[in-house]
Amino acid sequence: MSDTTAAGAPTRKFGTFLGVYTPSVLTILGLIMYLRFGWVVGNVGLPLTLFIVVLATSITAITALSASAVATNMRVGVGGEYYMISRSLGLELGGAIGIPLFLCRTLSITFYSFGLSESILAFWPASWGPIPPATTQLLTAGLIICIVAISGHSAEVALKLQIPIMVAVGLSIVALAAGVASGGITAPEMTPTYRTAPAGFWYVFAVFFPAVTGFTAGIGMSGDLRDPRKSIPKGTLLAVMTGALIYLTVPVLLAVTSQVAPEELAEPGIIWVKIAVLGAWLVFPGVWGAILSSAFGSALGGPRVLQSLSRDGLTPALFARTSATGQPTIATWVSGAIAVTAVALGGLNAVAQFVTILFLTLYVTINLAAALENLVGDPSFRPTIKVPWWVSAIGSFGAIAVMFLISPIACVAAVVLEFGLYLAIRRRVLRREWGDVRAGMWITVARFALLKLRENRTDPRNWRPHILLLAGDTGKRINLVRLASWFNQDRGIITACRLVTGDLQDGTIDIDRIQAEMESEVDEAGLTAFCEAHVVTDFETGVLGIAQASGVGELQANTVMFGWAKERDRRASQLRLMRALANAGKSTVICRINWAHEPGQQKRIDLWWGGLQNNGDLMLLLAHLLRLNPEWSDARLTIRSIARSEAELENQRTGLAELIAETRIEAHTQVIHEPDHDRDVAEILHERSARADVVFLGLMMPPYGEEVRYAERLEQLAEGFKTTIFVRNAGRFAGDLL
Repeated sequence: MSDTTAAGAPTRKFGTFLGVYTPSVLTILGLIMYLRFGWVVGNVGLPLTLFIVVLATSITAITALSASAVATNMRVGVGGEYYMISRSLGLELGGAIGIPLFLCRTLSITFYSFGLSESILAFWPASWGPIPPATTQLLTAGLIICIVAISGHSAEVALKLQIPIMVAVGLSIVALAAGVASGGITAPEMTPTYRTAPAGFWYVFAVFFPAVTGFTAGIGMSGDLRDPRKSIPKGTLLAVMTGALIYLTVPVLLAVTSQVAPEELAEPGIIWVKIAVLGAWLVFPGVWGAILSSAFGSALGGPRVLQSLSRDGLTPALFARTSATGQPTIATWVSGAIAVTAVALGGLNAVAQFVTILFLTLYVTINLAAALENLVGDPSFRPTIKVPWWVSAIGSFGAIAVMFLISPIACVAAVVLEFGLYLAIRRRVLRREWGDVRAGMWITVARFALLKLRENRTDPRNWRPHILLLAGDTGKRINLVRLASWFNQDRGIITACRLVTGDLQDGTIDIDRIQAEMESEVDEAGLTAFCEAHVVTDFETGVLGIAQASGVGELQANTVMFGWAKERDRRASQLRLMRALANAGKSTVICRINWAHEPGQQKRIDLWWGGLQNNGDLMLLLAHLLRLNPEWSDARLTIRSIARSEAELENQRTGLAELIAETRIEAHTQVIHEPDHDRDVAEILHERSARADVVFLGLMMPPYGEEVRYAERLEQLAEGFKTTIFVRNAGRFAGDLL
């Protein structure tokens, strides 16, 4: 599969293995594993080393789950983590984390290049004396330029280089295990000594932590993937599991080998060559390959974050430009220039602490995004990987705690930096949209909230039903209020309305008493709704007036819900209102309720998909919202459709299968082949859905004057069903709610 760049040239798209798993797992199994794992074991002993691995891996594993949940709920574009955060938490917070993320990935190029230099200079002859720091820095700068040049030319070349690198890494690990097995076993050191790490445990943790951050390398390639929603969670989680398994094995091997003393382990360097079978011949290819792969991952990911920031207008537009091969060339060279400048920071350990703090701030935000998406509970949040909000919250708080323990000053500095970026970006965005931020915006919390809601207008992604419920006598129709409550899960607005025919001027109708009774009945049922009583001279005119005036701004009622009227003329009146409400941009739901579920049997929800009246998306969304409630969580949802020909049969099967995959709503489908055109639809419906607990049917717009006849038809369709919900979709997002 290919895409096209701005220049018109086709660009290669990658799958799960090459695009996500390979760069992620090779970035995990990289620099730290070879150059610092022995150093960690030699300083803190085996038990604390394993604790460091478990703690670091737990934070990244939770973050990987959170990132996967967010990724499976959207079409992920260029920019990886920045793209996901900005589309979940907003452009301001996305930009505040996106700029540090870009710097983090850019500093990672420097970090890995320092490691590569250190491994190459292991061959420095002892007779030449100590290695001058300038030599290390010059070699590092040269490596950065080469890595950036290859990455800027072609992502495909950089990614394909990782296949032989993975083979080399695998051989080096096997060689280490074989060397330990053949060289003798000794009791591991169990207590910390901090021989070469006098700064203590959290300093060691900070140096080690970048080892587990590699799982984000594949996420950073989001814009170059064929199917990011599928590839990111699958490749990322597999890479995290692979890394965890190897990282729990390698320190044990290093700790129990008798070929090196604990004092030797504590010295920085590639201790593996003294232990592994064939030593340097198998270890160094793995070292160089893994470090190069990690550096390539950072050199590919960083510029793409800058490119995405540029596309969103947060950095200069020139950074979004791409080459003929689809690479963000200018952004790549900017990253390279910063990486070369960062060589002046010193050595590998110094850069590692900067990288660790910046990565942890990213993890805080990724977990926060996933937790808030869960807590807010937008109907559009339907990830295929579900992570409880509290798990993501633990990941977020854990990352904050580790940041503080590593360096309180760096933690505060990072928070101040990102908060400052947030305020700067927010002010810029507000100026662009509103002209200037005015002090009057802050007069009251309520006014501020309403203005912010007006600023962030509802779109299909966060649409939910705000229901004007024509409840009548709420005591007798409490099930209707309960159904409305199920539809909005206590997150949208329900206004339960009772219309009293009369004259408001004569003062004989006690509106306050009626409203108090309604509120008492709703409260007694354990439900939440705003209760209103209105005096009207005419039912239809009254409903239209109330519907148009209901709500404020983006909290206006978008759905009007009626109970089933016993009189046919009243149902015809509801259908006439449906036409007028559609012209006002409001959907209509008519409910015939009979909760006659048989105990012990799985609840059934049947949805009949016609596809002609644009009602399907609202019906499916309401069915999905109904199942999110504990009372309906185990219900089986089936989308049924009728095909009158073989060709129509195949088209509908394909279409419904694609619909289920795209919407991520758990449902079954059934297309009924019914070539007999003389057979009435009502007969087919009753044959298939007689035992369903709830049946969703679409409403057509009857011709003028035909409302009574159509009301009779609805009675025929609903007769014999337990609960029937008729839906007419007429909102401004009709057809786009899924």
